Amino acid sequence: MRNERRRLLRGLYAITPETDDLARLVDLARCAIDGGARLVQYRSKNLPAPVRRRQAQALLDLCRGLGVPLIVNDDLALAIDIAADGIHLGREDGDPRDARSRLPGAILGVSCYDDPGRAIAAAEAGADYVGIGSVFPSATKPLAVRSGLAAIAEAKRCSSIAVAAIGGITPANAAQAVAAGADMLAVISSLFDAPDVTAAARALSRPFDTDSPSHVRTQPATL
Repeated sequence: MRNERRRLLRGLYAITPETDDLARLVDLARCAIDGGARLVQYRSKNLPAPVRRRQAQALLDLCRGLGVPLIVNDDLALAIDIAADGIHLGREDGDPRDARSRLPGAILGVSCYDDPGRAIAAAEAGADYVGIGSVFPSATKPLAVRSGLAAIAEAKRCSSIAVAAIGGITPANAAQAVAAGADMLAVISSLFDAPDVTAAARALSRPFDTDSPSHVRTQPATL
């Protein structure tokens, strides 16, 4: 099952923007998937719990219909409640071992920020991928410490699991992150702030165009 999960961890990883407009959120996610996003992460830091649940469920319905995994950011209880395809945990979001025990079949991601050494502990806790960044200056997190491109390769070397590059990734620099070893490009601003989200997704997916057919979209396994 772990190999099946890891097979999905390649390509553009679309992280949703914060909005209370459910229809707009679903439309943005659909456009990103139409442009080539291989995973979607639901990320909301400020909305009330009932709103977040409705949004997460709507996105899960969309993603399941299009064969793309939906990952929930931070909120383990929400991921369990809607039977999401995965959970991503930051430094303050709980113990990855607990998440793995409670979601044994789900994709588990862990933020390692600018410290690739944290990827070792994440892998030992059962993570399927780690997030490294901010790789470039980020509009979403302008105060985030820069990791640089070298940290991507180091995280892969340390952990032997997939690495998602995050922070300031644009169509202009996406290929640099992939060349450094990123399996996924986690993007918010340059994707969802673009005037044409589908076109932006295509541009951000272009560094993966030479991938083998094994990375074509397939229906993700449910929990």
